[in-house]
Amino acid sequence: MRKSSRFAVFGIGRYGKQIALSLASKGAEVFTFDSNQQRTEGLRDDVALAVTLDSTDIRSLQAQNVQDMDAAIVTIGENFEATVLTSMNLIDLGVPRVIVRSNGDHQQRILTSLGIKEILTPESEVASIVSERLIHPNIGGFLELPDDYEIAEIHAPQKCIGRKLDSIELTNRYELRLITIRRKFAPEKEDEMEQEHIIGVPKSDMVIRETDTLVVFGTLTGVKRFLEINS
Repeated sequence: MRKSSRFAVFGIGRYGKQIALSLASKGAEVFTFDSNQQRTEGLRDDVALAVTLDSTDIRSLQAQNVQDMDAAIVTIGENFEATVLTSMNLIDLGVPRVIVRSNGDHQQRILTSLGIKEILTPESEVASIVSERLIHPNIGGFLELPDDYEIAEIHAPQKCIGRKLDSIELTNRYELRLITIRRKFAPEKEDEMEQEHIIGVPKSDMVIRETDTLVVFGTLTGVKRFLEINS
């Protein structure tokens, strides 16, 4: 994680608070915003800055330099209109990553139509996993297993692109075992969508492409080490 990693969390109810605290515990610089002053006061000692404001007012966001954040997470659960307006404000301000909470398929469809590419569903997205994905953008997702093991989806790191699998030494160097690769293929016809396929059991001489996602088994420590060295 870069020392300058800065995250803004909008809406600090139970779910938003868990994400903010999880990010802060991992060393991130966290800024929280909520219209409820009592919630804000409760987090002042745990994050870099906790501010009471109306996030639907773009001028209020500009005054807090929200546009300088690495990512913003919108977890306003009780007011979907505020969620939409806040999200659009963040996009208009040019925040690089805008991650938004959705309550149900209907909200998810609306958010997707607005151009939101990263959508959270609290029922399936545990706060600790969300924070890990934010701090390490190359981790697309992971499944926690007993004894600190996990199955992780890793977007191909920059230094791995164009290299053969056996040259990366996933097992010997990082104690990670490659399960498979999800690979995107360009459409053959103009009216076709880009397709993604599973590469069964990848061979050792397979060359990693920029759009590949490596599905690996190992520990989070091993995944982090792999990303730190190869990103």
